[in-house]
Amino acid sequence: MQWLLQEFEDTHKLAEALDRLDIPYTWHKVVPFIGELIPDPVVADPGSVVMFGSYSLWKNAEANGYWPGVFKLRPFVQEEAWHPYLLNGADALFLTLRDVPARLTDDGREWFLRPVDDSKEEPGNVKSTGEIIRMAERVLTLDEDEIPTGSLRHDTLLMFTKPVRILREWRLWAVNDRIVTYSLYKDGSRVTHRHEIDDDALAFGQRMVDINPGYSQADVIDVCRTEEGLKLLETNCLNAAGFYTADLATLAAAIDGLTRD
Repeated sequence: MQWLLQEFEDTHKLAEALDRLDIPYTWHKVVPFIGELIPDPVVADPGSVVMFGSYSLWKNAEANGYWPGVFKLRPFVQEEAWHPYLLNGADALFLTLRDVPARLTDDGREWFLRPVDDSKEEPGNVKSTGEIIRMAERVLTLDEDEIPTGSLRHDTLLMFTKPVRILREWRLWAVNDRIVTYSLYKDGSRVTHRHEIDDDALAFGQRMVDINPGYSQADVIDVCRTEEGLKLLETNCLNAAGFYTADLATLAAAIDGLTRD
């Protein structure tokens, strides 16, 4: 597998793991939002290329026919197999940004919101209804051709759910329908990165993979413990997600061993 890396702190950690595995890679700058690489890579086989860095790399991967390239995902909230396990999935409200001012009332209620697509236009966070409406109104004052690529747009579909108290949060990496590594990234209100996971959380993560096989050849699954039990927070594009304290040698070896069906 040929590895193309954008220079970030996390990808430097990945490069150290690739060095230990004697897997070659090259460094590139990425044109923001467009995904073009500088310098252009010399690719021996487009059918054996994987890319790590910003999410916009998917555009470069698709344009050049790279496989696996970037593991793009379907929106996790549309996966019916996961609906019973989603954090507040049962009472989620879905609105495009243009519908927000008319559909939400400035009543002081707080919502957890995030884009349905894995595009990072707005990070998942908690805002009051008033803050959400004002955010939407700011975007809606712009003509759509004035909005930079990668920013919230009039037609961005957002998911709104009731905020829930989360006790612990983990990130798990799945390759070929198998959890290969994991990391704790939040303990209560404290951000903390440790290579550990509760046994039942690991089993829950693998169960999420098992009940929805073939979702992606490789992806990131975030799970959490709440007062009501374990829940699926979201999935993320593995190529652009933070590594925290994952076992990167194990992850890299699993990805490097992927074969095309």
